[in-house]
Amino acid sequence: MNTEITIIRPDDWHLHLRDGDMLAAVLPSTAKIYGRAIVMPNLIPPVTTVKLAEEYRKRIIDARPEGSDFKPLMTCYLTDTTSPEEIKAAYAVKAFHAVKLFPAGATTNSESGVTDIANVYPVLETMQEIGLPLSVHGEVVDPEVDIFDREAVFINRVLEPLRKDFPELKIVFEHLTSKEGVDYVFEQDKNMVATITPHHLYLTRNDLFSGGLNPYMYCLPIAKTFADRKAVRKAAVSGDERFFLGTDSAPHPARIKEKSKAAAGIFNAPTSIGYVTQFFEEMNALDKLEGFTSIYGARFYGFSPNSSTITLAKRDKPVEIDWQLKSGGDVVKIFKPGIPLYWELVD
Repeated sequence: MNTEITIIRPDDWHLHLRDGDMLAAVLPSTAKIYGRAIVMPNLIPPVTTVKLAEEYRKRIIDARPEGSDFKPLMTCYLTDTTSPEEIKAAYAVKAFHAVKLFPAGATTNSESGVTDIANVYPVLETMQEIGLPLSVHGEVVDPEVDIFDREAVFINRVLEPLRKDFPELKIVFEHLTSKEGVDYVFEQDKNMVATITPHHLYLTRNDLFSGGLNPYMYCLPIAKTFADRKAVRKAAVSGDERFFLGTDSAPHPARIKEKSKAAAGIFNAPTSIGYVTQFFEEMNALDKLEGFTSIYGARFYGFSPNSSTITLAKRDKPVEIDWQLKSGGDVVKIFKPGIPLYWELVD
């Protein structure tokens, strides 16, 4: 028997859309499901100014499918030379909804990121004053730190001193992957929130290596242990408003994924809401789904929930889907965790 559920249209509070042909290829998948999205600024060159943000926003608007009113919410790429004046000017015209901290070298297109958190303290002070959130990629970049420990070490080296020095700064701990990260957010106040991705609800590090090295299970921060996944899952269905959906959908052409030194990133936009719904059903928590996907993030960022709804249906048989899409002359493969998908968007 088919089952249906209708929820307030969700938002995606962490999204990579890229640019050019890739933007045109992947945006429809997001716009079909989500009302708004926090769009990551790690383009080449990065989105560091109001002018660049407005130009990128216009390209996204122009790429929307006909009839779509999807709203991109732009972010600023934080660098060692970002000025408090630029942030104040941007905030005055609502050009940025968050400032993104990429530790230099931590992930895709992060080479222009922050080399030392102390370098951006004047900017953080300004952000605390005006109430602009800091979105953090929470990993240290240190060859002496095990890749599976980078999130936990980031808490000790960066977040704890940051919270002490800027207790009123709003911080989004993006794409949580570790028990240490989950426990840390639970211990904090309302100024510390976190996003959780669909893929980190399903993957452990075993999936990266099962049957051979699988680049389509490789993202940063990397999936971790069963204990870490259990903690992330518990947070997602907790009903705690500090945890909400950010897909971190991050497309790469197959030729970039299927090579030595494969790019980090999982493109999950087309199946994201289906797999999240399926997970909440498996956890007997469908009553918590709408808060996680559609309410808590909007509330943190100062928005009302979307006025429209979506309906998802559970099928008797796995959903049939083309697990790839075309981008120019390239192919982009969609997140497929080895678990049949039974839930799909129907309205």
